[in-house]
Amino acid sequence: MKPRIFIAIHYMHLGGAEISLIGLLQALDPKKVDVDLFVYSHEGELMKLIPDYVNVLPEIPAYKMFERPMKEVLKKGHLSVLFARLKAKMRMRSYLRKKQTIDGSAIMGFLGEEMSKVVPDINQSVEYDLAISFLTPHNFVRDHVRAKKKICWIHTDYTRIDVNAELELPVWDSFDYVASISSEAAKTFVQVFPTLAPKIIEIENILSSSFVRHRAEEFKATEFLTDKKYLNLLSVGRFCEAKNYDNVPDICNKTLELLKDENISLRWYIIGFGADENLIRQKIAEAGMQEHVIILGKKENPYPYIKACDIYVQPSRYEGKSVTVREAQMLYKPVVVTNYPTASSQIQDGKDGVIVPLHNEGCAKGLAEFILDKQKQEHIIEYLKAHDYGNVEEVEKIYSIISGRE
Repeated sequence: MKPRIFIAIHYMHLGGAEISLIGLLQALDPKKVDVDLFVYSHEGELMKLIPDYVNVLPEIPAYKMFERPMKEVLKKGHLSVLFARLKAKMRMRSYLRKKQTIDGSAIMGFLGEEMSKVVPDINQSVEYDLAISFLTPHNFVRDHVRAKKKICWIHTDYTRIDVNAELELPVWDSFDYVASISSEAAKTFVQVFPTLAPKIIEIENILSSSFVRHRAEEFKATEFLTDKKYLNLLSVGRFCEAKNYDNVPDICNKTLELLKDENISLRWYIIGFGADENLIRQKIAEAGMQEHVIILGKKENPYPYIKACDIYVQPSRYEGKSVTVREAQMLYKPVVVTNYPTASSQIQDGKDGVIVPLHNEGCAKGLAEFILDKQKQEHIIEYLKAHDYGNVEEVEKIYSIISGRE
């Protein structure tokens, strides 16, 4: 009888964690394991990319209400969920007052604790060989899934978000393993949760080069290729504080100023969606960058756009390990990333990409210098073509955990 794996995630919208999950599902061998996937809410462009062998469990209404508007939760009669979320919100307000911070990241810990009290068990007739909680809060897999071994995942830099460590430590500590997507992400996590260091196992975001390149050929991204007078930059990701897109208009403006004597003009395209869209549009208007910073919005398949751009830019404030940077490298694109704390774990500066300062002036200067250095761009492209950035072999670590060989 094959080992059986359970995996939980919120939804399947475009995002780094969700794309990483698709990579994991594609890498797992259905001849070796059976996989049950529990998606709280069956929504998102990536639902259709879930491999056929995966058994997608039915939605459970209470879990579906986890991130829905409160009005909808009330309208659909999920009063216990509504009260749990309201209590989490009240606890969060009290916490923010005491801590004197405006960062809202710690809310997940309160939501996980309160909602886990009112949601039902998941597929309790089955004891899984391995259960994976792919995104926080990890309370649901801890409390409501039966499994011989359990893993929870780290996807970000924990020194850059506010975490109620006292509240969350018992949750993380209840898992057999904490999977980190990079050594640098693990280091930042251990700074917040030092006692969990022995539980950490590094499992990189699993990506297939052939999958990325195949999807890049599905259509031609003509939107930003028609006017040859522009050099096309591209960034892809959620419109949130971590990605730093609100600073792109100012960076673009400063880069254009540095290039004005070189007769080079730029268009910086941003693919994505999220809460910060209005802020980004406001910053575009304030900087007078309407002609140069273009929001393309959500794209079901961003790969043809990555393939078509001249330079891929990741201007983040912080990352765990950027999936889109790796995808751009798979498509042989010169990559520029800001010097966020985990940048050096992904980019070999000057070899397979360029790391520039995080502050706007330094970022613009580094970007302008790279745009002018055609030789360095060609060197990076040749290096990328000579190396395989796929890593499907990472899936062996999952098999090792199940078999006890880790």
